[in-house]
Amino acid sequence: MPAPDMNSASRISKFKFQGKSDDARRRRAEISVELRKANKDNQLLKKRNINIDEEPLSPPSEKSPVVTMSIDEIIAGMNSSDEGVRLQATQACRKMLSRERNPPIDDMIHKGIVPLCVNFLGYEHGPLLQFEACWALTNVASGTSEQTQTVITHGAIPKLVDLLRSPAMNVAEQAVWALGNIAGDGPNARDLVLKEGALSHLVQLIAPDTPLSFIKNIVWTLSNMCRNKNPPPPFDIVKNALPTLNRLLSYPDKDVLGDSCWALSYLTDGTNDRIQTVIDSGVVPKLVQLLGHHEVAVLTPALRAVGNIVTGNDVQTDSIINAGGLKYLGGLLQHRKLNIVKEAAWTISNVTAGNHEQIQEVINAGLIPLIINVLKTGDAKSQKEAAWAVTNLTSGGSVHQLAFLVQCGVLEPYCNLLDSMDWKCVTVILDGLTNILNAAEKMGEVDRVALMIEEVGGLDRLEALQTHENEQVYAKAASMIDSFFSEAENDPNLAPATNVDGQLQFQATTTAPEGGYQF
Repeated sequence: MPAPDMNSASRISKFKFQGKSDDARRRRAEISVELRKANKDNQLLKKRNINIDEEPLSPPSEKSPVVTMSIDEIIAGMNSSDEGVRLQATQACRKMLSRERNPPIDDMIHKGIVPLCVNFLGYEHGPLLQFEACWALTNVASGTSEQTQTVITHGAIPKLVDLLRSPAMNVAEQAVWALGNIAGDGPNARDLVLKEGALSHLVQLIAPDTPLSFIKNIVWTLSNMCRNKNPPPPFDIVKNALPTLNRLLSYPDKDVLGDSCWALSYLTDGTNDRIQTVIDSGVVPKLVQLLGHHEVAVLTPALRAVGNIVTGNDVQTDSIINAGGLKYLGGLLQHRKLNIVKEAAWTISNVTAGNHEQIQEVINAGLIPLIINVLKTGDAKSQKEAAWAVTNLTSGGSVHQLAFLVQCGVLEPYCNLLDSMDWKCVTVILDGLTNILNAAEKMGEVDRVALMIEEVGGLDRLEALQTHENEQVYAKAASMIDSFFSEAENDPNLAPATNVDGQLQFQATTTAPEGGYQF
């Protein structure tokens, strides 16, 4: 974020607590484990290709009878010099690995099936054998990291990447699937796939006549190539997918849209220069529109990507505001899915961490009453994000914006959360209340606002926090009581000042600088 101007810096320096921390815009650190779990629930890292009755992926010319073979017979057949026997044995291998329940992946690995299948990926063996071997390897790579590593160790990645150029579409599609499983295993496997040049071949496979099932597999594999943070993928490689992802955001299929948004959510989960590269690709208007999508499988990653973008600088945050993002967030704060509500509140908290104009956009969009409703009725995780949204507003908002916040009834649900079991949530609220009281103090209204806090039970909760086991919590609570509640606690003459409409009104004291405090 840009450096504050001198007036802003001077105002902040007068606060007892400098509520707006350097990380007011919050990236995904504290809740990253939970988000990774939610991500797995929405999009599988790996997919098995199981047998189905008609086997539509098999070449039409294949009319082989159903054959039941043991693993040892399969191995012997795959080592045969007879081309027909090799094909039949490899197909039996693939079918055994494609059983819906308990495929014997480890047994077949121990018998040496992987190097045989990798060898059969070569073009000299023809598309029928390539297809069967590739399918078998796809399912081995759908297993544990150790099983996937076996496929990598035996040199499958370069051969699979080479098969992306196969004239046989079913072979190319199966290679895409196998590479998606490998890339989904983790950063090391993902980077091996990327360094073999897989991404450029993938995007070339997407054409107007590419079947939908194939495009789904391509986009899912692309998303796995963009996934994982420790370390993130080489950005100079994965950014080349952005033009394709931009086009795919207009695709009329929820799976394609969802995986495209997941890919963009990974690419935006990083530094501001990476966020800017994504913005420059032109995806923002389409991402924002997808915040109104009826499918949760699309909405979830679209919201994640938008939320990541507003963790950037003010200009990057403005790109979402200018595209109409705030009008969608109001609806998402009322969504039936708790995770959507939490993510929407998190996104808004990163907008209220911005400048006065951005905070005013949040107010104009009617989001403050909805955030307050989340404070009242949301689950604990959503309430915490809503608390952050309020605290960020109190640390960067103008006196009029803080007064509006109080007029909307924030104090009671905000103070109620001082009972939270999450001490970090409690410290966020203590900072916000301090900011509100400091703003009131500058305008000569601190006693009145303190009384309002007391009337909603805030003072009782502050006093209870003085015995809190967390040092940071009890220190903040004790300081607040000492600064704002130690005198004139129950003066009946301190009824909050209101205007003709009954709204709370902060009034400047005669000791304020000429022109008043312009927060």
